[in-house]
Amino acid sequence: MDIDDIREAIRKKNRHQSTDQIKEIWKNIENQKNLTTREKLEKLLEISRQKKEEKKPEPRVPVEELRSRQPRSPYLVVENNYHLGDSYGQIPISLGLNIPGRILSVLSRDPAFENLSLQGALLLDLETTGLAGGAGTVPFLIGVGYLAEDSFKVQQFFLQDLADEGRMLEEFQALCAEKKFHSVISYNGKGYDVPLLETRFVLNRLRFPLAGLPHLDFLFSARHLWKHKYESCRLYHLALEHLGASRSEDIPSEEIPWRYFQFLRTGDLSLVEPIIYHNQEDILSLYGVVVAGAVMVSQAMENLGQEADGLDLLGVGKILEKAGELEKSVTFYEKALNSHLPSELSVKLKKNLASHFKRCGDFSRAVELWLDLVEHSEDLECFRELAVYYEHQAKNPEEALKYALDGLALARGYHRAYEQDFQRRVERLSRKLEILKSSQK
Repeated sequence: MDIDDIREAIRKKNRHQSTDQIKEIWKNIENQKNLTTREKLEKLLEISRQKKEEKKPEPRVPVEELRSRQPRSPYLVVENNYHLGDSYGQIPISLGLNIPGRILSVLSRDPAFENLSLQGALLLDLETTGLAGGAGTVPFLIGVGYLAEDSFKVQQFFLQDLADEGRMLEEFQALCAEKKFHSVISYNGKGYDVPLLETRFVLNRLRFPLAGLPHLDFLFSARHLWKHKYESCRLYHLALEHLGASRSEDIPSEEIPWRYFQFLRTGDLSLVEPIIYHNQEDILSLYGVVVAGAVMVSQAMENLGQEADGLDLLGVGKILEKAGELEKSVTFYEKALNSHLPSELSVKLKKNLASHFKRCGDFSRAVELWLDLVEHSEDLECFRELAVYYEHQAKNPEEALKYALDGLALARGYHRAYEQDFQRRVERLSRKLEILKSSQK
């Protein structure tokens, strides 16, 4: 049984358990004869909602230790170590030690990663007082993860008093100076976390310790690899679906600032314990998906995707294309087409490949794909491409007219722009053929 089989078994088990629970609840409600069907359904929804609220995550934070600190310190540092022999979901922690810089450079599209590894990389995730960013948004929780000698360490800097933000940033700065991190890894960190954190350092007149470091924002890599395979590429969903992790239900992002401000007002740590747990799990999930994605790309490149399914081949091809390795990406795309992709994806990929071959001047391969598309999908763009090819490249106006007429018939009344294009093409090709016939008499 491979990792995909294991993940599928976990998903089925969880799905069946959830279904059985709902059936049991409904059976009990169904026996209440005094309720209408609508009232029974409303009661089922209410019970389901209550059970969801009762299912609180088990935070891996030293809660009693935090609560016992009196008076309240300006900031807290929460640490957790995960031994290299442990796993996160189906991903062994130690697997991150073997990721070559070559693969990290492909994932990041940054040659600076070529001679680096995950050892010495800083994984970063912030929780903030707002979702819009800007100078008024404060990162009240800085979560970091990094490989230590015998473990993966998660360290969290939690700000308990907004007035002491500078002291917390200095603590983070000291960690970076001690560990000498050579790169940054995040999930949407290029667009949000790193610019926001840099702004806070500037406002506090401190040197930003991550300035100029190579940055792998894995959100973009994850979307290339898995957006066609899973319903969502949110870190939480990938941890569940791809890694098989058992992390608890996420708290809504919009709820995080409210909880923090309530904590500042009341001092009730129970309000922010789920946030600390959520941040810690995001760091672990980020590490897991980076390792899983890197292993997937590395293995596919080594054996040319011989054991991968069509969607994985498509994802690796997209990663290679974005990294500028076009010829290698074409190899994976063609293998993906031979692995029975969903119809809509197959059509889109064939059109993209045909366009690539056209740009490279490889018209024989482009025509092969266009012919396949007009036969199975009746794609108007492909009829047009064939008409253009046979008129200008193959110098065969008769064959070009055939595809122009077919395209015109399909476009008429449905797509005005194509209809006008094909109409002009038919008229011009008809005149060409008349002149050609006249000259042959």
